[in-house]
Order: sequence, then C-alpha cells, then structure tokens
Amino acid sequence: MSFVKQSNANAAATILGKLPARNMEGYFCETCEDAVKKALELMPEGSVISWGGSMSISECGLMDALKKHSYTLIDRASAATEQEKREIYARTVMADYYLMSTNAITMDGELVNIDGFGNRVACLCSGPQNVIIIAGMNKVVNSVEAGIARIRTKAAPPNTTRLNKNTPCAKTGVCKNCFSPDCICSQTVITRRSGIPGRIKILLVNEDLGF
Repeated sequence: MSFVKQSNANAAATILGKLPARNMEGYFCETCEDAVKKALELMPEGSVISWGGSMSISECGLMDALKKHSYTLIDRASAATEQEKREIYARTVMADYYLMSTNAITMDGELVNIDGFGNRVACLCSGPQNVIIIAGMNKVVNSVEAGIARIRTKAAPPNTTRLNKNTPCAKTGVCKNCFSPDCICSQTVITRRSGIPGRIKILLVNEDLGF
C-alpha cells in the first residue's frame, strides 16, 4: 500500500469513528470493486432503488452492477416530459434505497452538498427508506467551510461543463457566485446527523471518484 493510500485509510478510520454519534453507518472500501460488493450486500434482491445525479456511482461500476440483479430501478433520466419527471420523483421518494455521492465530507463526518434543483439533497434529507453514499477519498475536507469552497472550485465548474450549462464557471473554470438561469448551486445542505439511526450509509472508497 502506498503512503497516500495508507494516509487515506487512516483518515477514513477517523471519519468512520465519528459517524455513530451522527446516527450514520460507515464502511471503508479499498477499491471500487469492494464498494460495489458492499453496496449490493446492503440492498436485498427485489429492493426498489433510485439515484441522484452522480459521476461517482457510475465510475465505480455500481450502475452497471445493478442491472445484473433483480432490483426495481427508478431512473429519472427515462422521463420524456416534465410531468413524467414529477411522477418518477414521487416514486423515488418512496424507494427502498437512494444512491448518491456527496460533494464533500468533513473529517468530523458532516456531509456537504450543493444542488441546482434540490431533488438529490431532498432525498438525502427525507423520503427514501435508506440512502447509500459512495464517496472517493478526494471528497474529504477539514471543515464545512472547506467543503463549500471545494464544491465551488473543484466540483461545480467541471459539472457545469459536463452538463453543457451556460454559467460563468463553465466558461472560465472559476466560480462567480452567479445567479445564472443555469446555475447548479441553488441549495446548500449540511448534514450533521441522520434523524433516523442507520438510514444514511456512507461507503468511503480509497480511490478518486467524481468531482
């Protein structure tokens, strides 16, 4: 194991030790393959599963793995109209498991997320029976403030580029704290604890995933 990997493992152990007091479960996965295996172990066959927009859950291979099992998958991207999006979201809120990443996680175990429309953070806060978060160790920060700064400088600019948004950060790579119609930074949510013990399950992966 490299020095960086060992340092990441040490940091993950620190974070996982903080989660029980926050009513969250935590797991450390050395590889993406381990993370996919753990996520599948947590979700019984036949479960109803949905997810928020996330490069991490795609990059780690979980989305491909889901299709090989007998899950009922709710895919918001399948909607052809705004009304269908609303109907799919209503089903998503009732899902057994909601999959997502987090924009940042602090060394104290707090989750930091910024959303454009808020559907992802809404499901993190309430609705689906369980939330499984897959996050690479590149998402770890020292504080909530550092998490917000990370999102504005490291996550939002490439995401707006990926989504072909017409925002200042998509053009310059620098956050301008804009009010553009395409802005993806509308809702800022800090999750300091889970109101329902064990509902939020965090899988920290010793790899870089997502933005």
